[in-house]
Amino acid sequence: MTVAAIPFPDNIPDEYQWLDNEPAFNPKEHLALEAPASLCYLSELGYDEQEISTKATPVAASSPFRVLSPKGAEILLNTARRLRQHAISCERIDNMVRGGCYRSRFLRDLCIDPSLTQLMCEIYQTDVAPHTMPLHLGHMNFSPDKLEDAVDKWHHDTLPLDIVMMVTDPATLDGGEFEYFLGTKAEMAELAKHGRQPPRERVVQASFDGPGYAIALHGNMVVHRGAPLHTPAERISMVNGYVSTNTALDDQHRHKDLTLVDPPELLYAEWARHAAWRTKGKLESLLEQLSYTSDRKLVAQQLESALTDIHQAIADMKDDGDHKMHHYEKH
Repeated sequence: MTVAAIPFPDNIPDEYQWLDNEPAFNPKEHLALEAPASLCYLSELGYDEQEISTKATPVAASSPFRVLSPKGAEILLNTARRLRQHAISCERIDNMVRGGCYRSRFLRDLCIDPSLTQLMCEIYQTDVAPHTMPLHLGHMNFSPDKLEDAVDKWHHDTLPLDIVMMVTDPATLDGGEFEYFLGTKAEMAELAKHGRQPPRERVVQASFDGPGYAIALHGNMVVHRGAPLHTPAERISMVNGYVSTNTALDDQHRHKDLTLVDPPELLYAEWARHAAWRTKGKLESLLEQLSYTSDRKLVAQQLESALTDIHQAIADMKDDGDHKMHHYEKH
């Protein structure tokens, strides 16, 4: 049985209100979970074993798999349309809604559903939990304002693990495919330095069978995008975030990017809780596993390592320097 790393808050911020007249999420009625047919691994993208060993999972991406029933997909589409009024933009994405799980109980309960989380554990081949930061739950991307713009530019995520689900029916779209690069972040950075995009033969276009189908992604390690539409259309996708429950592994977050898009009254509290949760896990491991030794420098080093996330969060929050949203296309 999966458990939440940090339970969803009992109270929502004063600035947020729940949508009215929402149907209650019912996993028996609204989910139709199926396992993906295949998986792609980080090693297939060119990452070496040393780098992979410190990451949340060796899995890079899955083939598309079903998450929602037709009824569940219908309700999620209606929910997304109702949340559209709260859309914001950034350098990477024209139209997105963050913090939707503070507004929609249906979206919240879908994103933290234990049976969906259990499926993600099986896909990622490790224990995961719904993301510790609710801003990473139920993120919505909408069609860009300009037809020639990508829905979401080539990038790797600010979080380690997520699913990307089609909310609108992909069969109705001309373009707007979800794509990922069969290569490493370092390779993509080198291409971007020369103003180039990934060669088409090394790009996978996910083929979704309908709305409510998703792809699992090691988002921090896999370079991906939402491609431009060729014809104007309503295109909505939903991204739901997860964390490995093993706090000894790399954090794999770029929290600083979130300061460019998320409301500070939510972001800093969520960020602090995430850092505290990771630190708690490391300290608990230290309590259980610290061996007797006269090597005071080794003990000090282990204490220092346990506090890395707290110190990094403090340093990043105090940093007043300029910061740009990361992506692999021209700023």
